[in-house]
Formats: sequence, C-alpha cells, structure tokens
Amino acid sequence: MKVAFQGVKGAYSEEAALQHFGADCEPVGYAFSEQVFENVAAGVAQYGILPVENSIAGAVAANLDLLLKEDVFIVAERYLPIRHCLLARPKTALEDVKQVYSHPVALAQCRDFITRHLIKAVPEYDTAGSAKLIAERHVAGEAAIASKGCAAAYGLAVLAENIQTAKDNITRFVIFVRGGEPPAGQTMEKTSLVFGAKHRPGALLDCLRRFADHGINLTRLESRPVPENPFEYVFFVDFLGGLKESGVRAAIDELAHDAHRVKVLGSYPVGVR
Repeated sequence: MKVAFQGVKGAYSEEAALQHFGADCEPVGYAFSEQVFENVAAGVAQYGILPVENSIAGAVAANLDLLLKEDVFIVAERYLPIRHCLLARPKTALEDVKQVYSHPVALAQCRDFITRHLIKAVPEYDTAGSAKLIAERHVAGEAAIASKGCAAAYGLAVLAENIQTAKDNITRFVIFVRGGEPPAGQTMEKTSLVFGAKHRPGALLDCLRRFADHGINLTRLESRPVPENPFEYVFFVDFLGGLKESGVRAAIDELAHDAHRVKVLGSYPVGVR
C-alpha cells in the first residue's frame, strides 16, 4: 500500500504514516504537497498524508488551501508528538556546532536551545531535508534539527533530544483518498468541512447557528483567504459527528441556505491524542 507524503525519508509525515498504517505501508515522499494530491488523484498512491495544524505553530495554511481546492476525502486523522533532535555528523561535539539547519517552524520551536548554545539558525525547506543536507555536505560545525529517525536514515549522531521549548508539541495529520463516494465501511465520528458566509450582517452567526441547533460540537473554526478571490474568506470547521447521522445531514443541508459554498472535506474516526 503506497502512502504519499511531502518530504524525504525520516520526515515526521513519514513517521505518522508508518504509525497509522503499520508495516504494510510503503511511504513515498514528494518535494511538494501539490504532488501528494496529484499522485493520489492519479492512483499512484492509495492514500495521502499531510499535516494540517500544530499545537504551537497553528494551521499549515498551504495544505488547508489544497484541501479546499483538490477533490479528496479525508478518511482519518493522526496526532504525532513532535520531538526535535539536534543531529550532526559522527564525532561532532555539541560545543563544536556553529550553525543549525531546519524548517523555520522547527527553528522557532527550538529557539531557546539554539540561543543558549550560541548557534546560528539557518532556515531550510524541511526538517528531514536538512538532515539529509548535513549528511551530504561534510562541513564541520553544521547540524540539523529533525526527528530521531533521521539519524538512522542518514548516518548522523544525536547530540541532544527533545530540544523544543514547549514539550507538548503535537502535529495533527489528515489521511485522504481520491474524492467521490466515501469508502465502504468508513467509520464516521468527526467531520471536516469548509464554507463561505454570504456578505450580509449576521451571516456567519446564522451559519454557526445551524450546528448549535442540532447539538453539534465544533472542535475547530478557522478562517482562510481564498487565493483566487482576493479578500474573500472561507471557514474551515471540524465537529464531532459523522455524515451518517441525521442531525449532521440536516445541519449541512441548512448551512447551504446561509453559505455561498459548502464542501465536505471528510468524515472519519476521532484520532487519539
């Protein structure tokens, strides 16, 4: 079973895929999130997995925009504790590290450690890619911030573990398939959708009231601009309840009267945090 993810070997997305699917999973990494959707749509990969939010950094905006744009259906969510490590080539001592490479979010999450050790932070495209870069460059005094799995993947030494400032650092991933009818037997306990409120006073309140009227508990509400329509916004919503429930179906039907667009992104089991 092929599962498409963004990144290279050792990425947190790959770790989330392996934890979710187990040993039968064959993770396939791509440089860009767009390629993850493309390969799921083409049937090259049966599933795609991407991060959508982090407990510290917030939403992964680019991936939310793609979920709005692409024809996919979310079938699961996965919460992964993020434990950043400082990695360097073997025989490198911590005091010898002069600069560290990683994704800007990872660098920000480890700012206290970086500052305390007087290391220069250098932004790179992603965490696992930074580890791969360090392994290939053979430059003294360089390190990367990435997962512990990257050490084994690229022959690096772990100089320090759990170096993020906030220890409760969790990323939520969604697993999706090609759009169309939900897979047969799909468990539906939580639903994600996106809608746009009409431009009139109280429109957003009227939209949200549809959920309250049917006793539906919203677990997330976030606005995002629509890239192709400047200064138009849509709202991403997660709530407890599946598409097979009569109250959920009624709320979505009524929402269509107050919103100018409604797109169900998926309905899936509640992930364990």
